Amino acid sequence: MFDKLKAIEDKFNEINERLMQPEVVNDNKLYTSLMKEYSSLSPIAEKFGEYKKSKAAFDEAQELLDSGELDRDFKEMAQAQLVESKKEMEALSEELKILLLPKDPNDEKNVIVEIRGGAGGEEAALFANSLYRMYTLYAASKGWNTEVLNANETELGGYKEISFMIEGEGAYSRFKYESGVHRVQRVPETESQGRVHTSTVTVAVLPEAEDVELEINDKDLKIDVFRSSGAGGQHINKTSSAIRITHLPTGMVVECQDERSQYKNKDKAMKVLRSRLLEQKQAAHDNEIASERRSQIGTGDRSERIRTYNFPEGRISDHRIGLTIYRLEYILNGNLDEVIDALATADQAAKLSQQEEA
Repeated sequence: MFDKLKAIEDKFNEINERLMQPEVVNDNKLYTSLMKEYSSLSPIAEKFGEYKKSKAAFDEAQELLDSGELDRDFKEMAQAQLVESKKEMEALSEELKILLLPKDPNDEKNVIVEIRGGAGGEEAALFANSLYRMYTLYAASKGWNTEVLNANETELGGYKEISFMIEGEGAYSRFKYESGVHRVQRVPETESQGRVHTSTVTVAVLPEAEDVELEINDKDLKIDVFRSSGAGGQHINKTSSAIRITHLPTGMVVECQDERSQYKNKDKAMKVLRSRLLEQKQAAHDNEIASERRSQIGTGDRSERIRTYNFPEGRISDHRIGLTIYRLEYILNGNLDEVIDALATADQAAKLSQQEEA
């Protein structure tokens, strides 16, 4: 590990020197590329610097104790320094192990979130709206922007399906744990007998695909224009601005009818299509290393039941890590950090265990 840390420190110092050279500063593309690498290495280099300071203090205290020339008071001080420095080194070593874990290349990307009502009809659609609200409130708390790409609303204010983009640095690193089946247990407003119903909603989280990652040929696309439908304003059904794009090689279909502009709807639909195709491509790659994927919390398969929201008990339970929190309303109001932090920690622990076994 320390050979790797020394190599990272050397690389970090080399980039730092290059960033001060006039020819680099004047080359915007090179400067941006180096700054990105500098930023990614910075946390590791800084933490390694802290470790080296603690190691120097430890070595100094050990040397003084080994000399046998200290009086009683100084000997006690040196022993206290030795114990303190050892604790610091152990803690910093664990932090460095986590920092050295392979990074998910998608972590810093924007995300496209797709929510679909599953079993439960109107009740599932209403809960899809609750999840949409929870995610948008959470995004707002992080200072991230949310943009609806497509929505199919029900008459009671639920969503049969809704897809939206969240733009913000690190958005995927937080939302990736939300993929899967979310189960809700509550008494529907339409239930006269007061019985608890169980409904499900499916969430898919896709990293936004960049143009350079995926090439889509125009000849592989079938584009249809149609009139928007569903709950909405007076504009609905008056013009043919909604877009349906079919990717012929895969049969994948994407619709967008949120905007009045046909051009904007096409642009949004292409973003979704691109991200879905990238996810499909990555899933094929992940299947090749399925054993690694199974050992991580990661992005749960969208067919996996990951979480239950129980309204009568005010409880939210994440089944992947055995987490139960009795503050359901608080979390539904966008306070998701406690859940996501626990999932991220469990994911890191799984990766660390796997790394140590390798």
